[in-house]
Formats: sequence, structure tokens, C-alpha cells
Amino acid sequence: MNQDELYRHSPETRRRITDIFSREEMRYLTARSDWRGAWLILSTWLVIAAAFALMAWAVQQPLWLAVPLVTVGVAVLGGRQLALAIITHEATHRTLFKTRWANDGLTDWLCARPIGLDLGKYRAHHFIHHARTGTDEDSDISLIQGLPTTRMSLVRKFARDLAGLTGVKYLIGLTLMNAGVIRWTVASDVERLPRNGRHAGQYLLAFLRNSLPTFITNGILFGVLWMLGMPWLYLAWLGAYLSPYPFFLRVRALAEHAATERTTDMFRNTRTTRAGWLARSFVAPCHVNFHIEHHAMAAVPWFRLPEAHQLLRARQVVPEPPGYWQVMQRVSSRQP
Repeated sequence: MNQDELYRHSPETRRRITDIFSREEMRYLTARSDWRGAWLILSTWLVIAAAFALMAWAVQQPLWLAVPLVTVGVAVLGGRQLALAIITHEATHRTLFKTRWANDGLTDWLCARPIGLDLGKYRAHHFIHHARTGTDEDSDISLIQGLPTTRMSLVRKFARDLAGLTGVKYLIGLTLMNAGVIRWTVASDVERLPRNGRHAGQYLLAFLRNSLPTFITNGILFGVLWMLGMPWLYLAWLGAYLSPYPFFLRVRALAEHAATERTTDMFRNTRTTRAGWLARSFVAPCHVNFHIEHHAMAAVPWFRLPEAHQLLRARQVVPEPPGYWQVMQRVSSRQP
């Protein structure tokens, strides 16, 4: 689905965008870059390598220093796992690279598969979200239903994320999706697929076939760490995937659409959030916090989103964005 097809799903969006931006501005904002896409992937993996190096050094230090440093390293890995997911999202819109094979093939293997995603399946799921944002047909609507909630309820959700319970639940769901037991999704709703006479062996073969790219990429990562004499560092990768990554993923999802209006107008059903260096490191990589701008014109690549935001602000189309702490307060503002 290209930019024009996305607009056709929402005539109101097309009219508003062409009223706000000139053709020249739209051409500038939607220009993609191969070298920026390559650098985004490379720099993400360089930070991952630096986190591994930090932890390898930390375990040789006294316990009082090793524990906080390893904790920081695991948190950085979780933040970069989210970055890999956001890069996959960027490639889903084919805005990461000008070159199509790099968007669809290179990004799938270097970013999506290492964290259990499938770019092709995610694309099909995600475009429904863009076409039906804020409606009952929105493929991600289950992520924000029942919000705002109470403060204690949100604290419990965060506690489950940080304790690894959400991560374990996700791994179980990923196993069932790859086996063809439930429909593939990145949302929280579960839809069981009809059995249609399939037996256990067919489910096992489907799981192995669909999981193979993730096994291969994670096997390569483990192999590199093993050759460096530090295979135990792979446990930190798994630990980050089970604990901080789900927490960062939840905060990011809440900031984008939770407790916004139920309307088809993406200027009101989507939120842009102000992100400082800490938020950009963990919950808002790749300028994903500029979410109104992304929904208003999904063909804008990640590195142009801040400029799109400045233009919308200058023309008084969007308000000054709240910070992440303000959003979490709003999301948890319901009284017990």
C-alpha cells in the first residue's frame, strides 16, 4: 500500500494534508534516503554491541558496581530492541530506504527477525491500523481499550512488564501464532484460528517454518558472542526481551493513542509526545514520538518527522505536545 492508497482510506485526511502542505513541501518531506536507513540500522547494532561490551567489563568489577552497570546494559538492550521494532515499522511504510529490497529484505533479517517479528505480516496488520485508526476496526484498538485506568492498575501493568510476566506471555503467544493456532497480531487480542482438520505434526511444522528466521538470527547473535568468549551475554539479550522491552513497548503504545478521542480524525485520535534524551533512548527511538505527523502523512521518513512537526506547529494545526510523564498521568487519571 503506497502513500496515495493510504490517503484514499480517509478522504478527510487527504483534504487536510493538501491544505496544510504545498506540493513542494510534501515532495521534500517524503524524500527517502538509503544512507540514512543504513546508518539507522548500523548505529542501532553498534549501541547493542556497546551494551554487551559494558556488561562484559562490568562483571569483572566489584559487585556494588557490576550490578547497576549490568542493569543499565540490559535496559539499553531493551531500548534498542524497541528501536529494531520501530525500524521495522519504518520499513513497513517503505520509508526506511529508497531501495525496495533493502526495506523488505534487509530490514526483515537485520531488525524484525531478531526480535520475533515478521515484516510482511506486520505490514498487513499495521495498514489496517492506519486505515481504521480510532474505530472498532482498528487492528491495534485492544492496546488502548479501557483507558484511562486507575493509577494502581497502570502500576500493576508496569510491574508485570518489569517482572517478565508480559514477556513470557508474549513468547507463548508468538509460539502459538507461528504454529498457526491463533491469528498473527502485535495487539493484545487473541483470535483462535479454525483447526480445519490439522494435526499436531502440521502445527509443529508450521511453527518451525515460521520461527526459523528468528532461530537463525538469534543463533548468529549467540554464535558471535560465543566466539568472543562471552556466550552468557545472550542471556542478557533474552532478559531484556522479557523485561524492559515489554515495558518500553507499553509506554510507547500508550503515548501514541491511549486516552485520545474516538474519532476518525487523526489529529485528535493520535498523540505526539515531547521526548528528551532519556525518552529517545528507551521509549521513543527514531522520532516515533512524532506520531500525529506520522499518521497525517505516513510517507514521511523518520528523519523528517521533526520538521513536519515544526511546520504543523507554526501553522497552529497541532498543540504543544505533552511529555511522557504527563501522558502517563492522563492515562491513569480514572478515580478508583
